[in-house]
Amino acid sequence: MEILHVTQATFEEQVLKADKPVLVDFWATWCGPCKMQAPVLEELAAEVDDVVIAKVDVDENPDLAMKYRVMSIPTLMVFANGEPKATAVGLQSKGALKQMLGK
Repeated sequence: MEILHVTQATFEEQVLKADKPVLVDFWATWCGPCKMQAPVLEELAAEVDDVVIAKVDVDENPDLAMKYRVMSIPTLMVFANGEPKATAVGLQSKGALKQMLGK
């Protein structure tokens, strides 16, 4: 499944109103660990089709980062039924992400 690039304008529709769980990666272009996280997310996206994977650039969407108390990046959050259900901060392995998603 393709990774979505979500903004403040599309967050509610693509994440909060999604009909399946959404793994959101809060990241920035200048963040080294975020760049290392990207291929892991791409691998995961290719393996799972019952989860949406989305990225939010915190520099372009500071209000979302503030709302969800993102203090460090990458921060990965699983949203289900419009609510954050799990959070991990820092570079995560594919196994750790699958565990967050209950896979």
